[in-house]
This record gives sequence, structure tokens and C-alpha cells, in this order.
Amino acid sequence: MARLKEFNEEDALDKAIEIFWSKGYNGTSAQDLVTHLGLSRSSLYDTFGDKHSLFIKALQRYQKKSYDDIAGLLQKSTNIKETIKEMFAQAILESFEDKITKGCFMVNSTVELAIHDAEIEKVVNDNRLKMEEVFFLAVKRGQELNQISSATDPRLLARFIFNNYSGIRVLARSTGTPKQVFDDVLKVLLSVL
Repeated sequence: MARLKEFNEEDALDKAIEIFWSKGYNGTSAQDLVTHLGLSRSSLYDTFGDKHSLFIKALQRYQKKSYDDIAGLLQKSTNIKETIKEMFAQAILESFEDKITKGCFMVNSTVELAIHDAEIEKVVNDNRLKMEEVFFLAVKRGQELNQISSATDPRLLARFIFNNYSGIRVLARSTGTPKQVFDDVLKVLLSVL
């Protein structure tokens, strides 16, 4: 008779996100995972497979949550430009409050692994396409409401917004970047919108 799992898989994935985000994929050992997730090796491997499979599932969970958060904000927004400004301001604030400068898990995974790992590259590209689409729909709606300039194609603006949002997260990895640099990026972004 099979043993029932005595842990919540989603909670375990959230803990996996924490450790991978903090240490990176290559910096996280199997023992780190066992210790941080509070699972035995057999439970870890029986449930998630190997370290790589766990990482993919953790990255997919992070992507879904991030997408859901941003899509929810933009879909409920009554002022798209203001909501984008608030999203960037929040990302900047998080960058300065983050004492270990961990940046964005998706961006970090892109830089560390996507170039060498086809599965991770697929998750990263899927994320880019989904985020571009959510920004596209928001910009299009903002243009229809005359909140965002119609001078530029909404698809191009969506790509520009996503690229800048990712860039803010990359800057967050660098200690010592003055806040003015972040503020300048946001200022120029808003001037384009």
C-alpha cells in the first residue's frame, strides 16, 4: 500500500523557489533542498524527480504567480499608465528593500541557465510571450481610453515595457546602483507612454 504524502506540494515548491532564488540553480545542492524543504531525499525525489525537474516546476509556479499578479492588476486598472507606473515603483522599492539583492527569479534563471538549457529557455520564452501579451492588452486598452499615446504600436510598447521591467530586475542584482538610475528609467518609460 502506497504511503500518503505528509506535505503540501505547493508549499514545497514555494520553498524550492526561495532556495533556488537565493542561491541559483548551480549554487543549490541536493542537501540544501532537503534541508530547506524539510523533506527526506526519498520524498523529494519521489514527488519531484531530480533537481532539474524540481527547478522547472518551481520556475513554472513562479511564472504563473507573477503573471497572475500583473495580469490581475492591469485587468482591474482604471488608469493603465498609472498602474504601470505603480508596478515599476513597487519593483524599484523591492530592489532597495531586498538586502540580499536577489532580483527576479525568472530573470536570474534566464541569465544563469536559459542559454544552456532548452527546457528552461522554453519556460523563459513562454513567460516573455505571456507577459508581452498582458502588457499589449493593457496598452491597447490604455490607448483606447486616451491614457496612453497612440503614436506607437501597442505591441512595440508592450515589448518596451516588458524589457524595461526585466531590466529593473537585473539592476536590482547590482548593489550600489543609485536609486536615481531606477527613477530615470521609469521617467523615460512614462514619457514614451
